[in-house]
Amino acid sequence: MDTSKELLFFFSALGAFNGIILGIYFFFFTKKKYLTNYFLGALLFALSIRIAKSVFVYFHPELPKMYLQFGLTACFFIGPCLYYFIKAAIDEVQIMPKSWKFILAFWGTLIIAVGILYPYEVYPKFWNGYFIRIIYFQWFVYIAFAGYELRGVLKKILSRKEKNTPAEIWFSMLYFGNFLLFLFYFLAIMGASAATYISGAVVFSFILYLGISILLYRKKTDDLFLLNGKISNKKIEATEATIWSEKLENAMFEKSLYKNPNLTLQDLSKEINISSHQLSQFLNNNLGKNFTSFVNEFRINEACRIITSTDKLTLESVGYDVGFNSKSTFFAAFKKHTGTTPLNYQIQALQS
Repeated sequence: MDTSKELLFFFSALGAFNGIILGIYFFFFTKKKYLTNYFLGALLFALSIRIAKSVFVYFHPELPKMYLQFGLTACFFIGPCLYYFIKAAIDEVQIMPKSWKFILAFWGTLIIAVGILYPYEVYPKFWNGYFIRIIYFQWFVYIAFAGYELRGVLKKILSRKEKNTPAEIWFSMLYFGNFLLFLFYFLAIMGASAATYISGAVVFSFILYLGISILLYRKKTDDLFLLNGKISNKKIEATEATIWSEKLENAMFEKSLYKNPNLTLQDLSKEINISSHQLSQFLNNNLGKNFTSFVNEFRINEACRIITSTDKLTLESVGYDVGFNSKSTFFAAFKKHTGTTPLNYQIQALQS
């Protein structure tokens, strides 16, 4: 292998390796647990496996056929991960719907079953002749679906009439990068003279390092995963809202988070594993209250329970026990939620 090929191999293989590392980072180690992060991590992992297969087979054609099967299996998940990555951002989904889980499970079951029943090493003609076309057709269909979901952003990017947000540029770059990868691989399969498998690996490495440079350059990256930077006015869907309500109640009742006087929106969102953006949207649009009112309801309900169950504690100490950090704040919140003062409430409770 001459120097130019060695450099090409190093650049392509390093890109695949870094893609796997970055995919694992997005999937497991990001501070903000957006659903888009998980799908981006899975997308990078699937792409990196596919790219690694292309690189090693291109430079070492004698590798066992199982590597070809492994790479094509990963390729089967690129399209779905890209589509759901964009769909989750557009629709602001934070809990994966059952329909998405079913479809991903279906694709996973299909590719595993085919791999077991018709292994590449035994049925190379089946994989090269038929199944690889099914894989790339599926990838293309999902790219088309993803483009349809992102059509508003893409139109804005291409028109250049309005200023684009960092998130719009980020998502467009990832979409067009995937489209270019698909195009290079498709042309290579069709036997185009200027297209080779290694060209796809080079394109992937270039896009990956461009993405990494953007992430390193920006001090704040949360806005790259939210196409809508502000709280939207639409309600969270009923099924998702029910799940969030149950998680919030469990966090409040079982862990008594409301007793923490320094509890923040970010703390509560981390506890139930959603973004603070989505939690604020849910509280405002679905429950019709802000974060402070939501937490204070639990504090006041607990204060009422304590006041009616014992008269050995001062009202001020009750306020501190349930999470308020001052007497005045407790008294104001209590009157707002009950319509009376803690003292009057205590007198009425003793008389009844």
